[in-house]
Amino acid sequence: MIGNLVEILAAVPFKWISKGKIENLPVSGVEFDSRQVKPGSIFFALTGKNVDGHSFIPKVILMGANAIFGSQPLDTWFDLPVPYIQVEDTRRALALTSAAFYDYPARDMTVIGVTGTDGKTTTANLLYQILRTTGLKAGMVSTVNAQIGDDILDTGFHVTTPEAPAIQYYLYKMRAAGITHVILETTSHGLAQDRVLGCEYDLGIVTNITHEHLDYHGDYQNYFNTKARLFEMLSMTEKKTSGEIRLAVLNKDDGSYEMLEQLISTPKISYSIREKTDFWAEEIVHLPERTQFVACNKAFRVFINTHLPGDFNISNCLAAFSAAVAGLGIDPKTAAKGIAEMKAVPGRMELIDLGQPFQAIVDFAHTPNAIDKALRTARQMTNGRVIAVFGSAGLRDRQKRRMMAAVSAELADITILTAEDPRTENLAEILSEMEYAATEKGSVLGQNLFLVADRGKAIEQAILMAQDSDLVIACGKGHEQSMCFGEIEYPWDDRTAMRAALAKSLGIPGPQMPYLPTREK
Repeated sequence: MIGNLVEILAAVPFKWISKGKIENLPVSGVEFDSRQVKPGSIFFALTGKNVDGHSFIPKVILMGANAIFGSQPLDTWFDLPVPYIQVEDTRRALALTSAAFYDYPARDMTVIGVTGTDGKTTTANLLYQILRTTGLKAGMVSTVNAQIGDDILDTGFHVTTPEAPAIQYYLYKMRAAGITHVILETTSHGLAQDRVLGCEYDLGIVTNITHEHLDYHGDYQNYFNTKARLFEMLSMTEKKTSGEIRLAVLNKDDGSYEMLEQLISTPKISYSIREKTDFWAEEIVHLPERTQFVACNKAFRVFINTHLPGDFNISNCLAAFSAAVAGLGIDPKTAAKGIAEMKAVPGRMELIDLGQPFQAIVDFAHTPNAIDKALRTARQMTNGRVIAVFGSAGLRDRQKRRMMAAVSAELADITILTAEDPRTENLAEILSEMEYAATEKGSVLGQNLFLVADRGKAIEQAILMAQDSDLVIACGKGHEQSMCFGEIEYPWDDRTAMRAALAKSLGIPGPQMPYLPTREK
């Protein structure tokens, strides 16, 4: 780490101004949350929609901050007892200062970014397993956790890409542990808010770019442009001692392909499950507990066996396989072995089995595209009915709630609409919007469409309705560990809820159904 302010400012690639001489002050950490400030911290006053970090400046100085970075004019803070450093963009400065504080750890490792609307976590985990199977020392930061050697660190309840100081800390720990390859799941929020600046990407993978987060990005084009920033950053990475990679891995089956292919200036390859391209799949076979296919390239054909179900997971496997073979020079048969060794990803088409005569699955699908793929995969996995349980988050993209309900009306036999992080929105109104879209597609309330506000009761109802050979799938929460009502996060895990409902139905010991405030209503 670089432990003093003068050296950090000398190392950052952005313009700054400050009155007076910048002293060689010790720096113990980089913070943007006033509650985390400790003696010796430097504090970044971020300006958001609801909170202006500049208002916390007096507080953090009393807490021991040694310097303040902000975007307000110098004259506003000329009489502070610590240096005030004015920058044009505090978020950008936060990311680059964090990287400088930890002495740019990404420059000493190969960094692979995985972005996309759906499939990021699965693809990242597949590639991580391939690297481990190869014998490489690999680390990973995903929306589930950070894996640093044998240490697994929780990255939060509702998470996107972590904030810049956390990312750089994880990279710093990885470098110290001797890790050579890092997989970084890169979300649109992480790109839009400059959290991943300084990550020095060597290889970029995109799974797909479909309808999501339009409440934040405004429209699809802005969302696409944000995702594409990963590949712009890829082109700016300076050559590392580990060598030159600079490769973009694109999904030729996705609607984003043509625009990305024209935009990207670095070398690029594509993968497909529909047509012959750089890497493609043939001889696809869907079996009850695994999927088989042949990964093809002009130079080879390799048999792949995966425990992950569905065509969309074949696409995820190809993304990881292509990156490993073409980008990192890994032997195709070794890459196939790595894919075969990965059993499951938490909360992604995760089977919950307590001995019931039907299948019960928890999946993270929370977009129209993901719901479509999850339900089509569920249909492939059973000869019985598909019973879907899901909701749509409040204060988020309103269009997708109607789109998801319409998809389920077409693909599921029974749809049960329920709560999913309503936040401060009225849950009844959310469910009403979804009901309207489902009934427009032919669903009939009380017959194959049900509204159950409490998610625990909704899952219990699905379990009670299930007959032999049916499949119950709870979508939208996956691995997440809480659900937000109002401004309160209540502990919640769909997998625990599914086990509780199954145990109750089977009359066997099991966990208690987690509590939600809708339980008594």
